[in-house]
Amino acid sequence: MGDIAKRRLGRTDVSVTELGFGGAPLGELFEPVSEEEGQRTLQAAWDAGVRYFDTAPFYGFGKSEHRIGRFLRGQPRREFVLSTKVGRVFQATRDLDRFDRGSWVGGLPFEFAFDYSYDGIMRSYEDSLQRLGLHAADLLLIHDLDRVCHATDERVNAYMTQILTSGWRALDELRSSGQIRGVGAGLNLPGMIPRFLDHVAMDFFIVAMPYTLLDQKVLDAEFPRCVEQGVGVVIGSVFASGVLATGPVEGARYAYGLAPAEVLEKTRRIEAVCRRRHVPLPAAALQFPLAHPAVAAVIPGAFKPEHVQSNAQLLRHPIPPDLWADLKAEGLLREDAPTP
Repeated sequence: MGDIAKRRLGRTDVSVTELGFGGAPLGELFEPVSEEEGQRTLQAAWDAGVRYFDTAPFYGFGKSEHRIGRFLRGQPRREFVLSTKVGRVFQATRDLDRFDRGSWVGGLPFEFAFDYSYDGIMRSYEDSLQRLGLHAADLLLIHDLDRVCHATDERVNAYMTQILTSGWRALDELRSSGQIRGVGAGLNLPGMIPRFLDHVAMDFFIVAMPYTLLDQKVLDAEFPRCVEQGVGVVIGSVFASGVLATGPVEGARYAYGLAPAEVLEKTRRIEAVCRRRHVPLPAAALQFPLAHPAVAAVIPGAFKPEHVQSNAQLLRHPIPPDLWADLKAEGLLREDAPTP
C-alpha cells in the first residue's frame, strides 16, 4: 500500500490525504466508464494510499455516488474521509427520449432542480446516503453556487439568499449534531469565497478552477482570508480540466471545454520550463497548490487505474526549487505564489 501524508482540513477535526480522489469522472463526464473499470480505479486509489474521496449527486446524476459508495462500503469506515454535496434535488425522468444529459456522456436517468432550502438540503443529503449506502458522510458542501451554473448575478443572489435564510440552518444542524464533521462550498469561479465568509461559519472550500499553474487570482484576497480565518481549501481541478495533464495537444481541455489559444500558449511555455528542469508538467501542476498554507489536498479525477497510479507517482516526483524560480522569472507564475 502507498503512504500519502495527511493534513488537517481547516479548523475541522478531519485530516485528509494530500492526494484525494475526485469522483466526477466516475459519473462519466467525458468518457463512458464500465462498472468494472470504475471499481478497479477506486481500488487502485485505495492501494496507492488515497483515503479522501469526494463525490456529488450531480456527477452522473447519482452514478458517481453509487459507484463510490459500493467501493467504500467494503472498507473500514474509520479509515477514509468522504465528502458529497447539496444544492440539487433529483427525481426520475419521465421522458427518456427527451432526457438531457448535458455534459455527461453517461450517467443515470434522473433530472434535477436546484434547491438550497432547508428541506432541499435535508432531502439531498438523505438521498445521497441512500445512493452511497452509508450512514453518514464526513463533509458536506454547498455545490455550484456561482455563475458557471446559474448564469446571472440575479440567480446567484437569489440562491445565496435561500442558503442564508433557510438552507444554512440545515447544514448547521447537521454539523452541530455531529452527523457531519464539516461544511464547505464547491466553487468554480473566484468571487464567492468572501461572500460566504462574510455571512456564515464555513470550514472549507473545494475550488475547481481558480488556483492552478495557469491561474492564481485567488491570491489577491480570497486565499488570504481563508488563512486568516482558519478555513481549509481543497483543489478540485488541479490539471485545469486536463490541459496541465495532457499538455498543449490538439483537443486539450480547459475549464470543462476546449482550451483556447492563449491557454495552450501559456501551457506550452510552462511545459518548456519544466522540460529544461527535467520535471513532467503534470508533476509540477499536482504539487504546486499543496505549497499554499490553506490547501489541505488536491483531488484530481480518474476513471482508469493507471490515472491514479500516475498521480501518486507525480506527487512524489522530485522538483528542484529552480523550476519555480524560472517560472516566476519568466512571468508564468505569480511572484507571491507559495511554492514547494
